[in-house]
Amino acid sequence: MSPEQQAATAVNPVTEAGRMAPKNYDAVLLASFGGPEGQDDVIPFLRNVTRGRGIPDERLEEVSHHYRANGGVSPINQQNRELKAALEAELAARGIELPVLWGNRNWAPYIPQTLQEAYDAGHRRVLMLTTSAYSCYSSCRQYREDIGMALTETGLDGKLEVDKVRQYFDHPGFVEPFVEGTATGLADVRAKLAEAGTPDAPVHILFATHSIPTRDAEAAGRSEGEPRVFEEGSAYVAQHLANAAAVIERVEKESGLTAPWSLVYQSRSGAPHVPWLEPDINDAIEELAGQGVKGIVIVPLGFVSDHMEVVWDLDTEAMETCGNLGLAATRVPTPGTHRKFVDGLVDLICERTVANNISDRPALTDLGPWYDVCRPGCCANFRGEKPTIAGADTTVGTGHDPYPSGGAAETAQL
Repeated sequence: MSPEQQAATAVNPVTEAGRMAPKNYDAVLLASFGGPEGQDDVIPFLRNVTRGRGIPDERLEEVSHHYRANGGVSPINQQNRELKAALEAELAARGIELPVLWGNRNWAPYIPQTLQEAYDAGHRRVLMLTTSAYSCYSSCRQYREDIGMALTETGLDGKLEVDKVRQYFDHPGFVEPFVEGTATGLADVRAKLAEAGTPDAPVHILFATHSIPTRDAEAAGRSEGEPRVFEEGSAYVAQHLANAAAVIERVEKESGLTAPWSLVYQSRSGAPHVPWLEPDINDAIEELAGQGVKGIVIVPLGFVSDHMEVVWDLDTEAMETCGNLGLAATRVPTPGTHRKFVDGLVDLICERTVANNISDRPALTDLGPWYDVCRPGCCANFRGEKPTIAGADTTVGTGHDPYPSGGAAETAQL
């Protein structure tokens, strides 16, 4: 095994405290955000997304334009159907008899309904896989709350066990499709510049992810007993920066191509006075053009699939900004149903199962592998605590034993 492979698969003593022993699961739950599938669905969907915030329908209609412009249909549900089918095919190819269930946070099929159907079908121990790779409230803890609340609402608490795979931001299956795409994107932009007669013009790579409120970013990965201090004070930011650096290193090593890069944000929403992570991708593009950059490669590093915030915010708005400024530009694909991504997700399932167990837990940055069981208070919900699963502060379910009181060395048997 090469030094790189050893580093990628070495046990991280920090994450050992949150490692859960393999179990005999009888189903997999693919959990996602959900999206409207017609014009009549748009406002009810946005009501679900913003529930509890008292936002009137008139305001929701103002922010519905990207859905309206695409027939009221978000691509995400169809992409999840395709991902579900791909996971089922790969599990079957490996001889693993685990049905894949599907439940959404904000649109049918809803998570509570899916859990009830799972229980009625005889399932008692379910492993959840989400379509969010990074650590922050909306990407991790909110899914844990979704399950906790669903178990409570359906009366299945104590009857149905649901655990969750680790956040997989730096798993090779998630990162490697971006390595391929970034190399291809660089070559494509270089070809466009050569065709325009400026083959050596400056090119810049923008790694794009969803902006979140600064307060949520500061809470991301922050928990009781977490010994690390994350770059820029946020695990969410640190994970993206580490991933971007890993992608650039691999692209240069494997293709000989490289370019300066930076992390940018998109899809900001909410009250204007509330600070969110910056810079916005469109502002960054304008600034780079002013500095003489002539080519842009957009890498949607924060996203699993080409859902609405990729199709609209990147393919429509950001590419339009590039066009207006006369920049050669391309947008790299998300992992979607890339074979390496699907294989990686099934590997994550196998990390947690007794049968077909994979003991190695690869991670391409020093931040991983991430926790199976989150530490107390991780990625805090500032609106108030809710029932959660898959955490040391779990309030529902039977997913794990509490953390031992000792340090990492004493908790390595978890």
